[in-house]
Amino acid sequence: MLVKWEGIVIRTTNYGESNKVVTLFTREHGKVGVMARGAKKPKSRLAAVSQLFTYGFFLCKAGPGTGMPDLSQGDIIESYRELRQDLARTAYAAYIAELTDRLSEEREANPFVFQLLSLTLRYLDEGRDPEILCRIFESKMLVVAGIRPHLHGCTRCGSEQEPYVFSVTQGGLLCPACQGSDPYAITVAPATWKLLRLFQLFDLERLGEIEVKASTRSQLRHVLHRFMDEHLELRLKSRSFLEQLEKLSLS
Repeated sequence: MLVKWEGIVIRTTNYGESNKVVTLFTREHGKVGVMARGAKKPKSRLAAVSQLFTYGFFLCKAGPGTGMPDLSQGDIIESYRELRQDLARTAYAAYIAELTDRLSEEREANPFVFQLLSLTLRYLDEGRDPEILCRIFESKMLVVAGIRPHLHGCTRCGSEQEPYVFSVTQGGLLCPACQGSDPYAITVAPATWKLLRLFQLFDLERLGEIEVKASTRSQLRHVLHRFMDEHLELRLKSRSFLEQLEKLSLS
């Protein structure tokens, strides 16, 4: 049976001398693995469509059982060529793709995540701020995963009394009266937690220019990554590489 899926390549794995296992995030069925036979050959008609980040329509041959479908052909909608020509943007895109992969279950449709992923890659390709796009993507994927930080008042008592600190272990903001419950809470500027709250809620399609100073960027990254490390069992190779790039850009 032939099936046609709209999807984005979020992972590729070499299989044998000439084949690839291609992981797609599809609009219809979420994460799906397909076999691209001969895709590693330079003249293969599957070589281009099986590249990481490729957005297209994928025609696959699915058998009657539960085996992996074979990729028969693909029509590219967007290859994000500009993104691929910039090392930093490619690194951010690789991290975003890996995060999507690791936080998604097989064959669980999620049109919101598909739209979020395609929009983020498009904005990266257009040259939008990659670091801020990455923080927005992380924030929204934490919502999808059901473990978003509590950023509407104190996570312990509900008070809206500032200044807040951020407790990684307790999962959100703490007011002055509750700060003592976590001696390791992170001091955060109001701009930081307000941006984090905005990132959770706003529609990415309405993204305009966001000016964020260096100290706030650093806090956003620190708070989100500490929170993710505490509440998600993820060790992403792409994040390690991205952090090395970010350190080089600051030096």
